[in-house]
Amino acid sequence: MNIAGEITSTDGYVRVPKHITVKKKLLSAKGVRHGWTRFCSRVTIASMSKIHPTAIIGQRVDIGTDTNIGPYVIIEDDVKMGCRNSIGAGSYICSGTEIGDDNEIHMHAIIGHTPQDLAYQNERTFTRIGHRNKIREFVTIHRGTKAGTATVIGNDNFIMAYCHIAHNCILGNRVIMVNQASLTGYVEVEDGAFLSGITGFHQFTRIGRLAMVSALSACNKDIPPYMTCGGRPGVVLGINVVGLRRAGIPADVREEIKQAYKLLYRSGLNVSQAVAAIKKNLSSQEVAHLVQFIEESKRGIVDGSGCEEETIKPRKN
Repeated sequence: MNIAGEITSTDGYVRVPKHITVKKKLLSAKGVRHGWTRFCSRVTIASMSKIHPTAIIGQRVDIGTDTNIGPYVIIEDDVKMGCRNSIGAGSYICSGTEIGDDNEIHMHAIIGHTPQDLAYQNERTFTRIGHRNKIREFVTIHRGTKAGTATVIGNDNFIMAYCHIAHNCILGNRVIMVNQASLTGYVEVEDGAFLSGITGFHQFTRIGRLAMVSALSACNKDIPPYMTCGGRPGVVLGINVVGLRRAGIPADVREEIKQAYKLLYRSGLNVSQAVAAIKKNLSSQEVAHLVQFIEESKRGIVDGSGCEEETIKPRKN
């Protein structure tokens, strides 16, 4: 059955037959209740999207082309979804969520739920997710706390099962969160960071570009870019050499990052002195980003470990 246009009905719901494939925008339509998918009024579904008959979709919902909505999915009011998304069985997409294109949201994920924050006053807040993200089963992502604010997730991130992203967090691109990694409110994660399993991060902390955090770690300060971090509380252990190489950082820049690390953590200088020495002696854009990250830190950066790690010793380029 092909139908087109915007859905309306006198009782607030319309019913679309089982296993329908919508090839054009939905037309004003109404059918019998038994065995039919329920949609609230003013739903726009673009061409070739497939909606399972047990799904429930709220008002003012936009669903782009070639999107697959699985069994028992619930989509609340005022959700916008791009094209070619896959929403797994039992997932719950909450009001104020905006999702881009080509995302995979697996079974029983909860996207955009109300924040676990006593300051939340039921004001309108948002969750914004970019493109090509993989969000695995039972992940929870909460929307912003204060009116008009949002939790933001960029592009090409891989968020594994049982991870939690709290209110007002900001994830960049190509971030990997392994099972049960947990971000508390207002945490910022820069591009390419790798958060291992069962890790925790204090509110307002930041995790720098291409940083890597080992499993079971708990961090209460900012983790500078390009560093490896581990422990409870977390300390910097060395440089993420493998991550830098995989990201295509040239050998000469990696050498500068190594020198910056030594000035910051192995020279006996305090942070201000080390930053001044880095500015004076090193000039790459990557090191400039490291300096800017440190200077903008409000919680301070994590301490170094007590001994020089193998990760900064010479390796093949």
